[in-house]
Amino acid sequence: MVEVNLVGLGAGALLTLTAVALHLSKGTGWTPTTDISQEVLEHRAESVPETEFPEPMNRAIGAGGGGAVPAGGAGEDGAELEGGAESAEEAGPWDLSDDEADTFEIEYAKEGSTVEVKENETVLEAGEDEGWDMPYACRQGQCVSCAGQITSGGNAEDYVVHDDQQMLDDNELGDGYTLTCVAYPKDDFTIETGEAP
Repeated sequence: MVEVNLVGLGAGALLTLTAVALHLSKGTGWTPTTDISQEVLEHRAESVPETEFPEPMNRAIGAGGGGAVPAGGAGEDGAELEGGAESAEEAGPWDLSDDEADTFEIEYAKEGSTVEVKENETVLEAGEDEGWDMPYACRQGQCVSCAGQITSGGNAEDYVVHDDQQMLDDNELGDGYTLTCVAYPKDDFTIETGEAP
């Protein structure tokens, strides 16, 4: 005959009923906390001084970067660097004052708006001035986070002047791709922002 331990059976039943009751109860009504990561990043960014060297992925505080840059750039006798590089940067539309700069109409297709942009302002800056959240990272033409495609036909350089873009090759420029952070308009065009080759 089978012996039944009534104390063990009672304890098992009590634990089972407790587990079922806890499972079916509503609990404390926990809600997730508000995500403040962007606020923290913005607060930290305000406390970090601006620098003149490129900072890849500058949206991540402390990412920093950039190698050592030789001071002066010339030898002891004042000779130019190897390869005949000039110490002065090439002049471009970015050097113009607002009074001297021409204005062009740029249609931002995804944003559904046409904006008048001065030739001394980048396509990225013009979009940000409109309050749009434009994609970017380095703001130096050294990545493709800000890339867009000019859909007006032809080479991108028919419509914009790039200030030292280093990422797009001739084929990509020929397909209308541009880096909006270093692209200064020189004609009217339509652009699809957030489009990388």
